[in-house]
Amino acid sequence: MKEDINFERLYYENYNIVVRICLGYLKGNESLAQDLAQEVFVKVWESLGGFKGNSKLSTWIYRITVNTCLLELRKKKYTSDKNIEDIAEINNTEVDARKENQLKKLHGCIQHLSVEKKALILLEMEDVPQKEIADILGLSHEVVRTRIHRIKNNLKKCILNGNI
Repeated sequence: MKEDINFERLYYENYNIVVRICLGYLKGNESLAQDLAQEVFVKVWESLGGFKGNSKLSTWIYRITVNTCLLELRKKKYTSDKNIEDIAEINNTEVDARKENQLKKLHGCIQHLSVEKKALILLEMEDVPQKEIADILGLSHEVVRTRIHRIKNNLKKCILNGNI
């Protein structure tokens, strides 16, 4: 299996998503997110021979990403007070201040979610199909749909009222 996969291509196709998922877990600590992304791809390379093909390769990579982030959180009990502005770097100067403020509020609200809810919404925000999210997290598709719907409603309330 390992010989059939172009690892360099796999890395470049998935690296940005892996980093963004890590950023969501690590409260915007970009250097640690990049370090963990590298760790994820080391694990992917080392375990590639054991990939059974029961799911898409990207699903498997995202599962490794979530597990790696959770392990890091347990190891370090990560509690950085990183400013949300570091998470929400917005390079598009045409985006008005209101949208920028809402994005900051969104990321701030996401930081208050439980680890599982954070995994759900971060994968949803990356446009990972909900069936694939279910596979990644070991949940039924119906449970994922329901929880994402509830999380979105809670995030809307948080953004509008400032509490989750």
